[in-house]
Amino acid sequence: MCGIAGAYSFKNKIVEKEWLQQVAHAMNRRGPDNQNAVTIGKSSLVHARLSIIDTSESANHPIYDESGRYAIILNGEIFNYLSIRKELEQRGVMFKTHSDTEVLLYAFIHFGKDCLQKLNGFFAFAIHDQQKDQLFIACDRFGIKPLYYYQEDDFLFFASELKALMKFPVPRAIDWSAVALYFQLNYIPGKNAIFKNVRRLEPGSFMIVGDTPMQLHKWYEIPYQSVTAENNSLTYSEQKKKLVELMDDAVRLRLIADVPVGAFLSGGIDSSVVTAMAARHTEHLNTFSIGFKDDAFFDETPYANLVAKHFKTNHTVFKLSNDDLLESLQELLEYSDEPFADSSALLVNTLSRLTRQHVTVALSGDGGDELFAGYNKHYGEFQMRNKNWKANLIHRLQPLWGVLPKSRSGKFSNRIRQLERFSAGMDLSPAERWWQWCCINNLSYVDTLLNGKTADVMVDIIAARQHFSSAVHFDGTLNDCLLADVGMVLPYDMLVKVDRMSMRNSLEVRVPFLDYRIVEFAFSLPVSSKIDGHLKKKIVQDAFRDILPKALYNRPKKGFEVPLLQWFRGDLRDKIMKDWLADEYIIEQGIFNLQHIQQLKKQLFSNDPGDVQAQIWALIVFQNFWRKYMD
Repeated sequence: MCGIAGAYSFKNKIVEKEWLQQVAHAMNRRGPDNQNAVTIGKSSLVHARLSIIDTSESANHPIYDESGRYAIILNGEIFNYLSIRKELEQRGVMFKTHSDTEVLLYAFIHFGKDCLQKLNGFFAFAIHDQQKDQLFIACDRFGIKPLYYYQEDDFLFFASELKALMKFPVPRAIDWSAVALYFQLNYIPGKNAIFKNVRRLEPGSFMIVGDTPMQLHKWYEIPYQSVTAENNSLTYSEQKKKLVELMDDAVRLRLIADVPVGAFLSGGIDSSVVTAMAARHTEHLNTFSIGFKDDAFFDETPYANLVAKHFKTNHTVFKLSNDDLLESLQELLEYSDEPFADSSALLVNTLSRLTRQHVTVALSGDGGDELFAGYNKHYGEFQMRNKNWKANLIHRLQPLWGVLPKSRSGKFSNRIRQLERFSAGMDLSPAERWWQWCCINNLSYVDTLLNGKTADVMVDIIAARQHFSSAVHFDGTLNDCLLADVGMVLPYDMLVKVDRMSMRNSLEVRVPFLDYRIVEFAFSLPVSSKIDGHLKKKIVQDAFRDILPKALYNRPKKGFEVPLLQWFRGDLRDKIMKDWLADEYIIEQGIFNLQHIQQLKKQLFSNDPGDVQAQIWALIVFQNFWRKYMD
């Protein structure tokens, strides 16, 4: 796992060495072991390396083929590289390194773009063909590894992170449709970034850059068709057996490394499954958990300890106080570039930093919820589509939920918050409901917040919503919502969080649930295998029931939350009132509705804060971005 960047000069204009040096430096946390920049023909390639497989200097990037025609830079890992290497050796290829990157290079030379179909891994890479003076750039199936790019008349620039891309001469003009989506979702989804004309290479895509106009292609789509219990070829027992086999092999592949490897262990089902499979292939597996000293409601380390003891892992618990997390808040803001306000990133950052003191690679359970219906919203959607007396009663009591206090920071108040969202969703179509349940705020809130700036970009905002929610119309089963989640929530929220925070700490995080074989298997299953009236993530729980400790079952899912409300009302109150959201600065910026900001601050300190802490956090992150790039 590394950082890549580069440029292509359409008119033979000079790519300044200073640009390349600044870009490499911007990615030094992604790749602290080696940074290099070269110019070959019209292409310039920049690489910052975190050495994982073949840590020798001979495996530093770029890696060239024997003829010198091709050069490659890679961010990520190809987990099945040994089998591809064997196939290429049978074709007569002689390798100079033990690197997966060199295997990928020769796979491209021998199979062209079709090599992508052979790859099991996460990656963004660029290959320069000196004979054609052409760049081939591609990313993995599910967008685990990011790539930003910007194209104008003279150059195409690309980089793993926005902060690196902006070291090139890229205009800093705000895309207000992206801002509006950010304040709805707390992240920016899709191909458009915060700056106009800066794009993200979408999951499962590649581009060819040369003298002809840039060609952008989709090389992968999840194979999906309507699946019911009746037309599924496997019995439920056979499905469970196959899932265990697939997970076992996915984890086995992701343990391949020439550096120490461990696993995140939250105490939830998904990370426990990953730990269980890893323990089969690793003696004395290192596992890591994070918990709160000051707030038992958010602390799940007792369950993590139970799993660690069950599988005899070398378990390390990082018990943090609120002061510990507050210390990391500013470092997160300093590292951030494009606004991203999923507050659990604070925890992932801290967990990654502490874990990196012990290992260089960690496995995580990310992806399981999106594939197998693990969220409360999935249970709510299931209840909605299978209306029963409980759903109808909750809907009838909608006026009551509206007046009761709501907050994520307490068990009762969080339950009221969930009931209100569920009740309001019953009045919407499935696609509208899916979008609303993805959002922190509705468009009316955003329009008020931004002083009507959404009017000129409303067409783009609606188009984005329709694009991402279009999968919900596919066949009317809950699988369509999961497909929509994998298309938006997973690549632009969950995976962004893991990538940015782990890379800030030079830690590679691997996600076995997103082995493409498991993803495709998940979408071959009927909804009845994933969720019913009593159980979310049904097949995951059932398939590993005989393997995992019994105490993990029938316990509430809490998620990876941060006690923002407590912070904002206490330690960070002055910073909010006198700095980030000070009236004078809001007026000076001319972006936000001052009265609306004042109302949010008032609500923050009221007896009924609702979700205002999430709204305040989104504003804080945006203000940090604005000062860094626009002031």
